[in-house]
Amino acid sequence: MLYNQVGKVVGMNLIAFLILGALAGWLAGVLTRGGGFGLLGDMGVGIVGAFIGGFLFSLAGLDTIGFLGALVSATVGAVVLLGIVGMINRA
Repeated sequence: MLYNQVGKVVGMNLIAFLILGALAGWLAGVLTRGGGFGLLGDMGVGIVGAFIGGFLFSLAGLDTIGFLGALVSATVGAVVLLGIVGMINRA
């Protein structure tokens, strides 16, 4: 995902961002627990994961290119989010 200096997502419209969130959330659900969370749940997990993934990728000095790169970043962030939520639920 591309970010400007203020941290806003650049180059992706709202519909594409929602589709990306749904796909990333679904993929993270499949990777971590074997299934998704429903459309709205997948979107929520994926959108929050996109911000986490973008932050983590920027810390690591990695850039993403295009929709596929944004999907990878959002999925990584969503998996991290689900891992943190899982650890909190177990505590």
